[in-house]
Amino acid sequence: MDKEPFEEVNPEVNSSDESINESIEQSEKVSSVSSPVVAGTFNWRKELLEWVEAIVIAVVLALIIRTFVFNLVKVDGNSMLPTLHHEDRLFVWKLGYVPRQGDIIIFRPKAHKDTPYVKRVIAVPGQTVDIDFKNHIVKVDGEVLDEDYIYEPTANPGNMEFPLTVEPNTVFVLGDNRNNSRDSRFKDVGLVSYDSIMGKAVFRIWPLKSFGLLNKK
Repeated sequence: MDKEPFEEVNPEVNSSDESINESIEQSEKVSSVSSPVVAGTFNWRKELLEWVEAIVIAVVLALIIRTFVFNLVKVDGNSMLPTLHHEDRLFVWKLGYVPRQGDIIIFRPKAHKDTPYVKRVIAVPGQTVDIDFKNHIVKVDGEVLDEDYIYEPTANPGNMEFPLTVEPNTVFVLGDNRNNSRDSRFKDVGLVSYDSIMGKAVFRIWPLKSFGLLNKK
């Protein structure tokens, strides 16, 4: 029985088929890349919540900083002339502050808790203050203070008795404008307790012509 002749596969035909398949695959890839991208739907609720969260965090941080780190205050009045003037803006440092002699501080007297005062620390705990109102001399622990920062000689005696020893956790304060200042010479102010001190006035931020540190005298 004669065998059927062997039919050889035509390599050209096979190569052509592969080329056709590759062309189709490339066409599909190009088609896939060039397909339009559909944008996702805007989630306004999520966006709003993110904004609210950011605002709340910012407010909380601002409150923490203002309560514990620093504050900005405006001088009201002339009791600290010539050092400070009416409507001066001051940067007040709070964090870890411990009063020292010569510092300018912001505090709330117990008798006037709603009114911040700005005065200079004259004596700290354990020191003794004596004022000679006739000769306009202020002494601390027997030493006469060199007060080149005052507006005029100290003449207003107030109603406190001197000499006076500063109690623990309190300071004795006076305004630089001695005869126009409500300070520790008066019983409604008296010795200023640490817990009523808001902080130390570090520098003046306004007016710009006077911008700078408030140097300790």
